[in-house]
Amino acid sequence: MKIADYKEAPAHMFNSDAVKGVTGRVVIGKADDADNFCMRVFTVEPGGFTPRHSHQWEHEIFVHSGIGKIYQDGEWREVRSGTVVFIPGNEEHQIMNGGGEDFVFICMIPSGVDEI
Repeated sequence: MKIADYKEAPAHMFNSDAVKGVTGRVVIGKADDADNFCMRVFTVEPGGFTPRHSHQWEHEIFVHSGIGKIYQDGEWREVRSGTVVFIPGNEEHQIMNGGGEDFVFICMIPSGVDEI
């Protein structure tokens, strides 16, 4: 069993043309002997965004705090604290901060793919 503050997990910061102001943390994963899933926590700074992309695996997302926008089928959908999102495999998606404070979300992916 693991019980920890998510902020104790190493922070991986991303900034490039494709991704801006994003910090990701693997809070439960291979290092914890998690056999089925990897849990990550992402913080997107105001004005920040993830890359637009798709991949074979699905995502399960829970919005922890802040206001964000998720790209779906050519449109941006607003999400906020308490929102849940399911992104099927092979669906193009992107996430951006939609407000003036940090946007924090929890993202689950299957084990066996890159964790961060």
